[in-house]
Amino acid sequence: MKIETQVLHEGYSPKNGEPRVMPIYQSTTYVYNSTDAVADVFDDPTLGMIYSRFENPTTDAVEKKIAALEGGIAAMCTSSGQAATLLAILNICDSGDHFISSSSIYGGTVNLFAFTLKKMGIECTFVDVDASKEDILKEIKPNTKLIFGETIANPALTILDIEKWADAAHSAGIPLIVDNTFATPVLCRPFEWGADIIIHSTSKYMDGHAVQVGGVIVDSGKFDWKKSGKFKGLTEPDESYHGIIYTEKYPDAPYITKARMQLMRDFGCYPAANSSFLLNLGLETLAVRMPRYCENALKVAQYIESTGKVNSIKYAGLESDPHHELAKKYLPDGVCGVISFSVNGGRETAVKFMDSLKLASNEVHVADIRTCVLNPASATHRQLTEEQLVAAGIDPGMIRLSVGLENVDDIIADLAQAFAVI
Repeated sequence: MKIETQVLHEGYSPKNGEPRVMPIYQSTTYVYNSTDAVADVFDDPTLGMIYSRFENPTTDAVEKKIAALEGGIAAMCTSSGQAATLLAILNICDSGDHFISSSSIYGGTVNLFAFTLKKMGIECTFVDVDASKEDILKEIKPNTKLIFGETIANPALTILDIEKWADAAHSAGIPLIVDNTFATPVLCRPFEWGADIIIHSTSKYMDGHAVQVGGVIVDSGKFDWKKSGKFKGLTEPDESYHGIIYTEKYPDAPYITKARMQLMRDFGCYPAANSSFLLNLGLETLAVRMPRYCENALKVAQYIESTGKVNSIKYAGLESDPHHELAKKYLPDGVCGVISFSVNGGRETAVKFMDSLKLASNEVHVADIRTCVLNPASATHRQLTEEQLVAAGIDPGMIRLSVGLENVDDIIADLAQAFAVI
């Protein structure tokens, strides 16, 4: 099926007499007809549901849909995008391990990598998003377990050269994990370019309506976890789960199975059934919404660039953008609805501009159906040092504009009256 059909039909197929719309299974637990049947499921959770702390039929349907959209073998939803990022790393990194990340990533992820994981004994080295393969490989250590990057960085809006970063990772015998939140599988499918694991903050375009927070991890099923000998958590017995060796018992998807049976079991950061139901509603219109976001954003970016009132603008759909060629390669159908720009006059002028907007909302969100703005240095990236802000491609006066689905003339009119104020 094409993706426009997949968003409607993957994950849930009603049988004779069953509901057309995917039901909400509002239950914490599941009944079995014998003690032995319960024991069998605990021996092998793939046989049935155990407890809604880490699996639920409604969420299971959404997981199957997202895995299909990305071209992966399996997926696991989480309670937030941050939870997805955390579990994706912890699934293969132990205390004493190291990983590499593009420096051009979401500020909350920088905090997670540079501070929280460091406290847990896991070290991260940040590398420029435009670094050569050779420069990336220079940072590889014997204990390096993975490489991480964002397809379209939030809010720097740089484009990750997925093939290059995947090539570097595979040369070192480690996987590439890609955050595909801003692109969504409608615009880019990183598995087709060599990525091994994909994560999303489903709170953004996948949901699209700002009604629930969530995340997801998708497993390509293609990475050979046994080859390098680095991933003992997958290739040696898990004493916390009957001595299971994931690569032997679950050879098709050992990574995502371990994430659920071990990490989700222990952390319990699983979404509620109702949240998954709402996420599915958003997914059903994703293929319709994404082209409109891109169409509106390109027109808005062209307008902003023409005003003469900005000292920089970042939108890879513009021919003037340094990542335009990468966007043509990886995102030929559009580069999402988010634009970053800095007005002349720095933070004070940026604040005046933002506070003058009437249609666009000033809020801590992005990738909504409604247009919204944010000053990242004051909000989402507030905890970053000056050096980290520069590395992430953020200056104090940067405005992140998330273009919505309103009539583009109305969006531009709102921007025009705010530009007139400054």
